[in-house]
Amino acid sequence: MLQVEQLHQYYGGSHILRGLSFEARVGEVTCLLGRNGVGKTTLLKCLMGLLPSKEGRVHWENQTITTFKPHQRVQAGIAYVPQGREIFGRLTVEENLLMGLSRFGAKQAKSVPAFIYELFPVLQEMQQRRGGDLSGGQQQQLAIGRALASQPRLLILDEPTEGIQPSVIKEIGVVIKTLAERGDMAILLVEQFYDFAAELADQYLVMSRGEIVQQGRGEAMAADGVRGLVAI
Repeated sequence: MLQVEQLHQYYGGSHILRGLSFEARVGEVTCLLGRNGVGKTTLLKCLMGLLPSKEGRVHWENQTITTFKPHQRVQAGIAYVPQGREIFGRLTVEENLLMGLSRFGAKQAKSVPAFIYELFPVLQEMQQRRGGDLSGGQQQQLAIGRALASQPRLLILDEPTEGIQPSVIKEIGVVIKTLAERGDMAILLVEQFYDFAAELADQYLVMSRGEIVQQGRGEAMAADGVRGLVAI
């Protein structure tokens, strides 16, 4: 599992993350909710090593990865789909997906794994189209597919529903549920869309002002009044 212990981060004089501690287990979807500006994306960047944590520890699969560089975390089986997707617009869909294989040797990195096209049939249809020519929803599917190409044990998703049409949101939800049901991956989902999170969460965490202010099991989100905590 992923274990985060007393994580702190600062921007200038601002204390952005204030002693965050939580766990995310393999086989579960852990949904992290909170309003804009509470530190959710900063937390994810710390988990990926894109920002060094000032204090605290991050453990993954029985090793401490607090000081690991981003590429070392990828090698350890962690994949990250950032807010804004950050696909390569001038590369084809297939080339974008092949970039996700960079942690493997040359023999393994020659072709896109078939399971990605099974999860996202539209990507197979558009293999030779440039990433920049896809719709926002298709680009989000491509970004998730690229992350999955590394065959992670921990998948981190930063607001995958942002700016996406409802039909694609539903498709992405089905994929996340399918991945969780396989039981070989932990999924950490940062989300503002309450209904999407409530449908998927095995565990939920609510952030406010850089702290976890409430947590519990996904089936208890309505009873626990989570919607009111994250409503804008």
